[in-house]
Amino acid sequence: MTDNVQFARMNGLGNKILVVDMRGRKDRVTPAAAIALNADPATAFDQIMAIHDPKAQGADAWIDIVNCDGSMAQACGNGTRCVVQALAAETGKKAFTFQTIAGILNATEHEDGTISVDMGKPVFAWDKIPLAEEFADTSRIELQIGPIDNPVLHSPSAMSMGNPHAVFWVDKDPMSFDLDRFGPLLENHPMFPERANITLAQVLSPSSLRTRTWERGVGLTLACGSAACAAAVSAARTGRTGRKVVIDVASAPAPAKLTIEWREHDDHVVMTGPAEWEWSGTLNPTTGTWQRDEAEAGGARAP
Repeated sequence: MTDNVQFARMNGLGNKILVVDMRGRKDRVTPAAAIALNADPATAFDQIMAIHDPKAQGADAWIDIVNCDGSMAQACGNGTRCVVQALAAETGKKAFTFQTIAGILNATEHEDGTISVDMGKPVFAWDKIPLAEEFADTSRIELQIGPIDNPVLHSPSAMSMGNPHAVFWVDKDPMSFDLDRFGPLLENHPMFPERANITLAQVLSPSSLRTRTWERGVGLTLACGSAACAAAVSAARTGRTGRKVVIDVASAPAPAKLTIEWREHDDHVVMTGPAEWEWSGTLNPTTGTWQRDEAEAGGARAP
């Protein structure tokens, strides 16, 4: 077994992703390697998507999802789209089935280059999200930031998309809030024993939202696919929108948007959006040392 593996620097609507090819190996990307890679501006990331050999017949791969603090994540929709683009370029396939610690993900690359990921069913039960207190209705829980008589944020919708989310409804641009100050407090609030992704969501119309997210284990992020799904489901669940919405991710650097559909016939949430290849290289999954490939012709390719 050689020390180094191939990786690709990619992004999903600005969400910084490293797709790492760990197929044919028994080891994993270590927390130390993740922290070292994130400390380098050239390889700083939101998630590592480590592609491993499948553990069950019928799956294309097992995906380990690693946050920039070295912790494991259960879901990353934007990262999954990057994996699909990379593997589609390698294999010519358009449809994939992935195993993750949160369950099975099915994904498809379309002719226009966009990628749909079936994120599975949302979870609303308080003890499955999980929350520290029992709520019969998690579409609006008791939690606020700021003065009691005039809170800055309050009454979020809570749910899980394989990872815990709290969606706070705001009536102005999410970029106007000091989320870098509130985010750490809310992510680590005692209400969330496994921490939580914190999203500010503004309803623009019955079919569109604008969001911004503080991501668990990451911090302020340019985009978060599972948070977009949580916002869309929570909006439909509370009657703010219909079951299919376009998400304008406020912090994303590109004008592209995510389309989220909470399907009525099977309760699954399907996210559709872009992925972008940037450059490739090799890295050591134990230490995080890396080297960029010298010759690059551009365009999407396998990790």
